[in-house]
Amino acid sequence: MRSSTLRRTAAAVVVTALSLAALPAKADPVDPPRLSAAAITSALEEEVTTPGTAWMTRPDGKVVVSYDSTVTGGKLTALTSVTRRLGENVVLEKLPGKLTKYVSGGTGMWGGDIKCSVGFNVQRRGKYYLLTAGHCGKEATSWYQDDDHSRYLGKMHHASYPWNDYALLIYPTNIKPPGGSVYLYNGRSQDITTAMNPGIGHYVYRAGITSGLHSGRVTGLNATVNYGDGRVAGLIRTSVCAEPGDSGGPLFYRQWAFGLTSGGSGDCDSGGVTYFQPVVEALRAYGVTVY
Repeated sequence: MRSSTLRRTAAAVVVTALSLAALPAKADPVDPPRLSAAAITSALEEEVTTPGTAWMTRPDGKVVVSYDSTVTGGKLTALTSVTRRLGENVVLEKLPGKLTKYVSGGTGMWGGDIKCSVGFNVQRRGKYYLLTAGHCGKEATSWYQDDDHSRYLGKMHHASYPWNDYALLIYPTNIKPPGGSVYLYNGRSQDITTAMNPGIGHYVYRAGITSGLHSGRVTGLNATVNYGDGRVAGLIRTSVCAEPGDSGGPLFYRQWAFGLTSGGSGDCDSGGVTYFQPVVEALRAYGVTVY
């Protein structure tokens, strides 16, 4: 009986030794391996739909999960529970203010009761269009250059929102806007000749009808944002500020077009985080080019 017990104990030791030998070098036999960024992102897409939340993957492979001032109480507890379960590769951060789309009432590119900003002039087979944010395009069919609707700008041709955030407005046939330009708040313009995707750390400018011209850097790519009425994915995250009415405005640097203002948090007094729809994706979707 004693000999049988010793044999079973010895066998258990052998099995345990073999199991440990099968683990990767330096792996913890108790704690599971860290989840990959792709696995974390997939879980977030399934489980986190709370408005005011966002996430992106940093170059070091960690996933930054952001939340704004509206995510409190039970919402914050639920979010924290998910991020803790997903492990050490998740970094939780609080954003300043409320994460929102930057539409507003006032003067500017006016449709219905909201104000947005013109993005980039584009063309296709001799027809002229402008790109702006998709959540702007969903709000109205006809758009004007002023708040009293006295100067016609054009008709919304197509808008994609949520998931994407781009829209295409067609100019009247008797209007040919100056090509290769984005319009800055002070009446000046910047020639644009090429559209491309920026890299992390890239210095950028953003122009908008409300807050004017501001600069910053790209801090993340392929970000996902949960707005109150839908989710948008594949966004560029930046340190540039923006304010209501700046939606649809251009993200650029010198002659390069990068994106269209989607939304963010904070303001241009205290600073904030702003997200942009990549313009390359919009150009491909509509078969248009900057000029």
